[in-house]
Amino acid sequence: MYIGYMTQSKGQIEKLFMQYHQDMLRVAVMLLHDEEEAKDIVHDVFGRLLRGETLLREKSARAFLMTSVRNACLNRIRDARMQERAKRLYLLEAEVETTTTEQLEAESRLLLQGMERLYPPMCQKIVQMHFRDGQTFREISQRLGVSETTVYKHLRQALTQLRTYLNEQQNGEN
Repeated sequence: MYIGYMTQSKGQIEKLFMQYHQDMLRVAVMLLHDEEEAKDIVHDVFGRLLRGETLLREKSARAFLMTSVRNACLNRIRDARMQERAKRLYLLEAEVETTTTEQLEAESRLLLQGMERLYPPMCQKIVQMHFRDGQTFREISQRLGVSETTVYKHLRQALTQLRTYLNEQQNGEN
């Protein structure tokens, strides 16, 4: 047993449940916007206590329980976002697989044409260094002797120009 920590009996955990359950549930609902998922989180926290996976400090049980709920909610949100990203990537991959080689070559030519039109020339250089060579903003700024903010601004300007050019080409404008 750790100094300052206490092992919890089932009766102590029931007492903590009765005392803090509503507050914990309120925090979870506020973060997740889903009452059923919030209930699951709160019950998971108490389940870990019952199984002895978690030890409470004698004087800070409320803070620990509230923090545990908050962290569990944030983990659930992170996991949901990761699942959403994975779904989007899967859909993109499926979309790319249905794209023909000719379409990919045409899109690549169009992108290269757009890159050749980037102005000022620093934009083109930064895009190539970042996307083709995989350099970070810091590496680019050191190599070009400019600030990272300047690198970011040129990259943002270049991407805006590329989007505009590609949209114009897709809509049949020249």
